[in-house]
Amino acid sequence: MNLKKKFINTHYSINPFLGFLAMFVTQDIVIKCFFSEIKIKNKISSIPNNSSIILAPTHRSRWDGLVLTKAMGRRVTKKDCRFMVTKSEMKGIQGWFLKRLGCFSIDQLSPSLSILKYAVNLIVKKDQLVVFPEGKINKYGKELELKEGLYRLALLAAKKTNSIFIIPIGIAYSRVPPKIRGKVSLCFGEPLLVNKSSNLSIKDFNEILHKRMHNAENIALKNVGR
Repeated sequence: MNLKKKFINTHYSINPFLGFLAMFVTQDIVIKCFFSEIKIKNKISSIPNNSSIILAPTHRSRWDGLVLTKAMGRRVTKKDCRFMVTKSEMKGIQGWFLKRLGCFSIDQLSPSLSILKYAVNLIVKKDQLVVFPEGKINKYGKELELKEGLYRLALLAAKKTNSIFIIPIGIAYSRVPPKIRGKVSLCFGEPLLVNKSSNLSIKDFNEILHKRMHNAENIALKNVGR
């Protein structure tokens, strides 16, 4: 048990130097140079301080992670965003960097028990876990059935903490795919509360989450002129 825990912490902990460097390069240079305007709307204020949260954004581009980190990363919340990504995103040089920036992969068809325990532990410790409920980039916002894993994970974590707030987030770009000097907007939707007494079915939960994610996305789309 100790060996497994040590392996996970070593493999997925954030490298302080790379974390600082990545934050400086992406937020102070890349995002500012690439986008002409960044709008962040409906900042969350109704969630009690130091709550367990899961960020649940729409997924339209590889820029999503950078934009979300700018809106909810260490400079804003004093916490890092810990991304749960697909196994394909953790390959090669990209995977090497992502692992050292606190990202970790999950097999969507057959998630391992160790990864689920690790994700639950992040939630219980009140880290900011990011899960893309659509499961993949949905470039044009076509209707997708949300994956079941987010609600299952929240229910597992709810057994070890009082309550978890799942925050729907809509991210929109003025151009598809995003173009240099285009606009980007991020909008926070109405949070969903999950606790030990939650009795929604996965289907009902996903319908509510889907509606709130896309309501937030519609506001973000208007902000960028679409």
